[in-house]
Amino acid sequence: MDPRIRRVYAPMTQTGFYILLCLRQEAHGYGIVQQVDALTRGELHLSPGTLYGTLSKMEKDGLIRFLREEEKRKIYRITPLGEEVLQLELQRIQNLAQTIKEVCSHDEIAKAGV
Repeated sequence: MDPRIRRVYAPMTQTGFYILLCLRQEAHGYGIVQQVDALTRGELHLSPGTLYGTLSKMEKDGLIRFLREEEKRKIYRITPLGEEVLQLELQRIQNLAQTIKEVCSHDEIAKAGV
């Protein structure tokens, strides 16, 4: 992985993380917004500016690619580089979760809703 890509995307923003997670399957912008709303139970809502700015940047950096246009909607999909970046972030999150389990008591974890 290019050091610049690692520097820019690790650790990832919530927006970037959820976009890559959603684009493991083909999707268009509005579909991504709906899926992120569902995955986060409405806690993260992507505004059009944030979404399309992030999609543009990720496409330029090679993390996602434009596949086709359907009814004026651009369809995207994650690339192998994007999958590598996503896996790096998933490992980071798993490491954080493991640390929480080791450091915090069961009651603290339950109270946090984890």
